[in-house]
Amino acid sequence: MTADALTTPIARHIWETKYRWHGEHGNGDRRPDDTWRRVARALAAVEPRDRSAWEERFYHSLAQLRFLPGGRILAGAGTGRRVTLFNCFVMGLIEDSMDGIFEALKEGALTMQQGGGVGYDFSTLRPAGSRARRGGTIASGPVSFMRIWDSMCETLISTGNRRGAMMGVLRCDHPDIETFIDAKRDGHELRQFNLSVLVTDDFLQAVREDRDWPLLFPAAQLDGTTGHGETLPRAWSGQREAVPCRVLRRVSARALWERLLRASYDVAEPGVLFIDRINRLDNLAYRERISATNPCGEIPLPPYGACDLGSLNLPRFVRQPFTPRARLDLAAIEAETRLAVRLLDNVIDASHFPLPRQQAQAQGSRRIGLGITGLADALLMLGMAYGEAAARDTAADLMRRICHTAYRTSCELAREKGVFPFFEREPYLRGEFIRRLPAELRRQIAEQGLRNSHLTAIAPTGTISLLANNVSSGLEPVFDFHVQRRIRQADGSYRTFAVEDYAHALWRRQGGKAGQGAALPAAFVSARELPPEAHLGMQAALQPHVDNAIAKTINIPGDYPFDAYRSIFEQAYALGLKGCTTFRPNPVTGAILSRETAEAAPVHCCDIDREPA
Repeated sequence: MTADALTTPIARHIWETKYRWHGEHGNGDRRPDDTWRRVARALAAVEPRDRSAWEERFYHSLAQLRFLPGGRILAGAGTGRRVTLFNCFVMGLIEDSMDGIFEALKEGALTMQQGGGVGYDFSTLRPAGSRARRGGTIASGPVSFMRIWDSMCETLISTGNRRGAMMGVLRCDHPDIETFIDAKRDGHELRQFNLSVLVTDDFLQAVREDRDWPLLFPAAQLDGTTGHGETLPRAWSGQREAVPCRVLRRVSARALWERLLRASYDVAEPGVLFIDRINRLDNLAYRERISATNPCGEIPLPPYGACDLGSLNLPRFVRQPFTPRARLDLAAIEAETRLAVRLLDNVIDASHFPLPRQQAQAQGSRRIGLGITGLADALLMLGMAYGEAAARDTAADLMRRICHTAYRTSCELAREKGVFPFFEREPYLRGEFIRRLPAELRRQIAEQGLRNSHLTAIAPTGTISLLANNVSSGLEPVFDFHVQRRIRQADGSYRTFAVEDYAHALWRRQGGKAGQGAALPAAFVSARELPPEAHLGMQAALQPHVDNAIAKTINIPGDYPFDAYRSIFEQAYALGLKGCTTFRPNPVTGAILSRETAEAAPVHCCDIDREPA
């Protein structure tokens, strides 16, 4: 048994309420060490050989908090319960019929019942007021049906299930896009959803050129009286090739963009997904088309795709912190990456799946999402301020090493255990992301194949970072060094903890002092002190080494002028990001973190802490 690594009250609380298995007849987890052993044994059990050796390696990684698996893995592995070990899924396309809509609702409910969050593209539903070609029924529109999902999710929460997490997306050329953009302005509307708009390259070009923008829908699903008869070809959601779409009306592209920006500024939603870039960079673009993501946005997925997530806890790899000799142990990080890839690959074989099609998709692609957490704390321990160029360069080099090590490991696993079933050598090697890898690594893929279609993603890690004694979340800067943190309980109430940032606490234990009026060292910069460009710069530095995507919330001060805010999403696009989400304090969304007080508006799944586990 190792010493208990959970040294803070909030870490113990997170373990007790979210990840401890209480079991039956006294066979549950009595201490955190039992949780690490339970998970390690369950994931080593799918190894074809040397199971006890792999169990020990997995166990020591978990017990020392070097690697933090996604919450569903920690909560479910080895319990014997029929639960999924995947945090989230993108669900199947919603057929535009009552049967199709309620079948999709049922699939979502079954998935959430087993602990998985869900993402949906609602673009397949006819716009409000349109008539169907068959039957002549009048559509009520996507947002009206999203309310049914919202009620379903809220009902599941009330029955004692984990807090619901859903992503709802809509195309920027859907005729109901304005209703979708404004939906969250009502403080009671769609509270269980995160919302994002699928923004295309053509739309952004139309914004730049101040052109009209057609709002349209597949003509085959509309009767002849709808619209003015003009059709344009579009690769609509669920379609591999372009289909004729009837133009229902035209709007100013700039006015629509302004409406989206105003909503995100006022109520923090919707975010944007640069969907053409997501599909161009998809390693499996030769066989799938993506139109949605998991609830936090770090995994763009095809229908029935799943998130298999875990994060390297970077502060654990800083040697001689807060000294002139501080450094990252890159060899240890690479060794941990190799172990983490194997562990996450095993999750695919160890997990239950709510739906057979989810199992087929996960086992066909064997997608995993290995990421990082505690980046800002690690940089502090190295003496680097988050917004500095040196910090971005260090982070980029680190992520590059993790990415390349993960791909090499997946090649080795392919030789040992077999390639992922959807692998097709030539089209895979032509992928835009794969072409950016080093030549020797591409040769290895050509010779050995890969075990996993995708390997890297950076998740928000809000909850597992608290488990790791409040390290900074994902690649986010430190929110503040002392905060009041509200944690939702099983009964829906909240408990507040006074928490200290991990790096700040370590700095104090090593003799650092910041008393009344005393200044912290220059590197100790909080999120509220950073301009949006610093957030974007860090995300852009890491994105080239992430084949899935990055969940990143750009914190915007409440008094930040809208005229300056206008350019943030366009900067994100210009920097090569796959999406952008902002958070500016507002009376609708509330807050989960505060510096002095726990008094805040009720929170929901779309607050600044977007980790669904």
